[in-house]
Amino acid sequence: MAGIFKAYDIRGVYPEQLNEEMAEKIGRAYIEFSGAKKVVIGHDMRPDSTPLFKAMAKGMTEQGANVVNIGMCSTPMSYFANGKLGADGSIIITASHNPAGWNGFKMCMKEAIPISGATGIMDIERIVEEESWSECDKLGTVSNYDIAPEYAKFLQSHIKVDRKLKVVIDYANSMGSFESAGIEEFFEIIPMYKELDGTFPNHEANPLKLDTLDAIRAKVKEVGADFGAAFDGDADRCGFIDNKGEIIPMDLFTALIAQDILSEGPATILYDLRSSRAVKECIEENGGTAIMSRVGYAFIKAQMREHDAVFAGELSGHYYFKENYTAESQGLAFVKFANLICKSGKTSSELVAPLRKYAFSGEINSKVLDAESVIAELKEKYADGNQFELDGLSVEYKSWWFNVRSSNTEPLLRLIVEADEQAEMESRRDEILAVIRG
Repeated sequence: MAGIFKAYDIRGVYPEQLNEEMAEKIGRAYIEFSGAKKVVIGHDMRPDSTPLFKAMAKGMTEQGANVVNIGMCSTPMSYFANGKLGADGSIIITASHNPAGWNGFKMCMKEAIPISGATGIMDIERIVEEESWSECDKLGTVSNYDIAPEYAKFLQSHIKVDRKLKVVIDYANSMGSFESAGIEEFFEIIPMYKELDGTFPNHEANPLKLDTLDAIRAKVKEVGADFGAAFDGDADRCGFIDNKGEIIPMDLFTALIAQDILSEGPATILYDLRSSRAVKECIEENGGTAIMSRVGYAFIKAQMREHDAVFAGELSGHYYFKENYTAESQGLAFVKFANLICKSGKTSSELVAPLRKYAFSGEINSKVLDAESVIAELKEKYADGNQFELDGLSVEYKSWWFNVRSSNTEPLLRLIVEADEQAEMESRRDEILAVIRG
């Protein structure tokens, strides 16, 4: 299968790895695996997304399933449609932030429950390889449905601003324009790179790469905006910029949204275990129950359901809301940040400032041949700390902590270190990297 079946989705280069023939087989295999009778399919703006949709719909209908085509949309809109339309499952055709030439499928069961490698992708791969789907006598149908008005109404129902904030949006020539379409009339929007273009002519659609944020940071300062928002390719992640043009760390943004949510009353909120200690402290100071989560959307969404959490934030810029079927909604994150600015009477930079109180390394990647032995060595070296293994190895001390974990997709160890003081963070970081890198 040329490695297109990943830990969290199916993704590959079109048409060498992922083409119409493969899409039709995956459509058949999805129905064989899931037993779905009604499936929502949406797609992004890449030129090959439409032929892939047609092939996938053909495979599904030949297995007797009915396909609801919601057309071009953001990934959060596809999750919303899954739950709102009472579908048995959904697929969004997108390669997210990957460059031109790539495409892929993010798959869900009913109520937008994700299908990951551990919960179905490997089964679907096996069915595709064996072509072991059952024969079906009755063909399914394809119908069209415009989910945009209902998604807009959903987002608008959460708006509580008292004025039109000025916001710069970097759409990265991709699906952010669909994600925010229903709320833009309530703001003074300064658009950047709004024209849809699957070649991504201005920059990669990935706010995790901080250099992609240079242009929006400059624009926020130039126009005197209240904040900026930079979407990734399928708009299930977003990076936010404060009014001074500074990047708001994605874990600290979790704490900001938590403040808005908790102003309405107590709730359970999940935070990514890589997050600053400031996030947990902020949630608890505002009356919430803070629960640490594993990395990865499949794990986080399952943990949200387990604990009946209303919100979760991830260091990668995924923000999950119970209201959107326990799935991402960057439109809702945008709205709740605007609400907080208005109700607090503070600027975005003033809201972030109290959270910037620890020295944080960011995520540092190292190539290793034997991750298990390295983690075992670290476990022994730091045995006097408070250790736990929710995801990789975490070790806590009074004035600092670290987490080291293996990548799900690459031969890498990922390290994060945080300390009360910059000097200690740097010394501990270097000390641990010396072990990791030998």
